[in-house]
Amino acid sequence: MGIKEQLILKMTEFERGYPKRIQHFLKVYEFAHIIASDEGLDDRTREILEVTAIVHDIGIKPSKLKYGYCDGKTQEIEGPLHAREMFKDFPELDEAFIERVCYLIAHHHSYDNVDGIDYRILIEADFLVNSFEDKMEKDAIISVREKIFRTPMAIRLLNTMFDL
Repeated sequence: MGIKEQLILKMTEFERGYPKRIQHFLKVYEFAHIIASDEGLDDRTREILEVTAIVHDIGIKPSKLKYGYCDGKTQEIEGPLHAREMFKDFPELDEAFIERVCYLIAHHHSYDNVDGIDYRILIEADFLVNSFEDKMEKDAIISVREKIFRTPMAIRLLNTMFDL
């Protein structure tokens, strides 16, 4: 079993009892995978993106425990620490890899200063899922598409999903 499959199992255990959160990260992972394939990412960047997609919301549970609530900012604050803890079980992940994953977790609700294609695809994949799960209005989806989306595949998926 590969690292991503092992991480999916670990995140499923971490989110035990919360099937909506498990379903969420699996959908973000799959959308990220599809978009990355279309963009032709190199192997390392793709691996960073896909690992991040699996663990991107790891900060939700600890935020709720620590603060009594969870929003994008608390997820970004708490997520990297808990991801690092999970990554201790994966000695094959080097420090630069872990640093980038943690950076992406710490910024996945920040849409300014997107500094790489891995970051771009992560926020687009997350939005593809959030827009449906949050039952966003069509006008809001169009607005976000215009402001945030850049990759042709993510735009295609969004347009198709919502018949835009």
